[in-house]
Amino acid sequence: MTIHQTVPLGFQWPTIDPFLFCVHHLDRYPAGNGELAPAASLAGRSIGNDFEPLDGWRMYHGSTVPGFPQHPHRGFETITFVRQGLIDHADSMGAAARYGRGDVQWMTAGSGIQHAEMFPLLDTESPNTTELFQIWINLPASDKMVEPHFTMLWDHDIPRYEADGTTVTVIAGELAGLTPPNPPPASWASRPDADVALWHVVLEPGARWTMPAANFDDTVRVLYVFDGDGLVVDDTPVGTSTGAVVDARSDAVLTTTGHVELLVMQGRPIDEPVAQQGPFVMNTEAEIRQAFDDYRRTQFGGWPWDRPDPTHGYTEERFARHADGRVETSVSVP
Repeated sequence: MTIHQTVPLGFQWPTIDPFLFCVHHLDRYPAGNGELAPAASLAGRSIGNDFEPLDGWRMYHGSTVPGFPQHPHRGFETITFVRQGLIDHADSMGAAARYGRGDVQWMTAGSGIQHAEMFPLLDTESPNTTELFQIWINLPASDKMVEPHFTMLWDHDIPRYEADGTTVTVIAGELAGLTPPNPPPASWASRPDADVALWHVVLEPGARWTMPAANFDDTVRVLYVFDGDGLVVDDTPVGTSTGAVVDARSDAVLTTTGHVELLVMQGRPIDEPVAQQGPFVMNTEAEIRQAFDDYRRTQFGGWPWDRPDPTHGYTEERFARHADGRVETSVSVP
């Protein structure tokens, strides 16, 4: 049997080791007010913790500009795949970035980092739709205390497989001879035997795609169908807003009668104890207590910005300025 289990998808999607967390954000923000914030009243919103999609959008933890102001992490990685809109990154290492429109930021929190990811609304005349996937992938015990690091995977560097009404964006994991840019060096995904894959799949009506088997018998693969209806995996229909755990040991034939989009997340389990409290993911409760103690004592390097929610102006240029001074742009990497 190809499908082992199906689950309904809410705001936060259930995940399986090595993944910890996944959310699909789709916010139809109004025009900006000239200060990168929505030109709309914030009345009725729980500012600082706004997760209700009033009028089709959320402020999240932002108070002026939507997004996620300064907060810490330790012990895992965040992967942010932005399909629409722009994100402004700032962190405790002094690094900054503006990315989006197909870009991916892959950040290793490691021993500890503070960062902010804000959603600047540049367009003052039209809506500012923002769509992204926020994914957490665990680190093994041996790598939980590595130095923090972030890598940009620019849209133009991410390969896409296209055939027979199917388009697959290959963020991680080789597919049909296509190899994406490398993840951060300490990532579980950087190990060939971890068999990690992240694929965004778009199937047009009438499409047929054979998804190849994984490389190892214990690889876990989940298909998250988040848009459209009509998908059939081998002979089993899978409805929209559904997660399907599939047998990754053999090829699976995907067909559809309608437009369907799904995210494929796969990997071999790290298979270690997981202790998690808020933004920290370690192996034991004692390590969690140590993480809180270390954060209170060191602030993970402090916060070099003059506000908890930095943004980067009105430039349309997508860039990354790393802690070592190296600068990348979305069109060229020196």
